[in-house]
Amino acid sequence: MNDLNAVFSHIDDFCQTFLPPWEGHLISSSIKQSNKPSPLSVS
Repeated sequence: MNDLNAVFSHIDDFCQTFLPPWEGHLISSSIKQSNKPSPLSVS
């Protein structure tokens, strides 16, 4: 179970680092995207 927590932690750290610049790229490149709120986190 501890390995699963470590994997989730690494994925969550990646998403927090990667997603803000990626979302900025999507906005500036006019790629259509959904803005629906989700009850789940991306990671």
